[in-house]
Amino acid sequence: SRSSSGVKEPTDINKLADEYLRLAYHGLRAKDKSFNATMKTDFDETIGIINIIPQDMGRVILNLITNAFYVVNEKSKQNIAGYEPIVTVKTSKNPPSGGRGAEVLISVKDNGNGIPQKILDKIFQPFFTTKPTGQGTGLGLSLSYDIVKAHGGELKVETKEGEGSKFIITV
Repeated sequence: SRSSSGVKEPTDINKLADEYLRLAYHGLRAKDKSFNATMKTDFDETIGIINIIPQDMGRVILNLITNAFYVVNEKSKQNIAGYEPIVTVKTSKNPPSGGRGAEVLISVKDNGNGIPQKILDKIFQPFFTTKPTGQGTGLGLSLSYDIVKAHGGELKVETKEGEGSKFIITV
């Protein structure tokens, strides 16, 4: 991973999200030839260029997408009739409100098994992982949360057990 310059620069968030979606998918396919998932994108073309640290935000997007692919792959191993693994990356814009500028939302949605309520409050804690030993460090979501906060944004999750999760970055 490239080291961050720590400098915000004008970035095409749609291009960045799309690039990391493909990177994550091909990275997983290289490790596991049987891995397959449908990738969907819904990019708001009116967003244009935003000021972010592209390496850092890219790392967050990549982490969220990699996690999404992981959970849909795990669910597909359960051989549920008619299940099709789908990961959707979407960008949109909230209009300016209450003295704030317009906010950009980047969401990564999966149709995996969702996050059980009992662990939901732990997912952003350092070293917390649901993955088997050797599969995850438990730092991905914690670091992602910190990076988004450093951008003055928010990282939130919406989840429904058995149906999937959606992580939403607001910057």
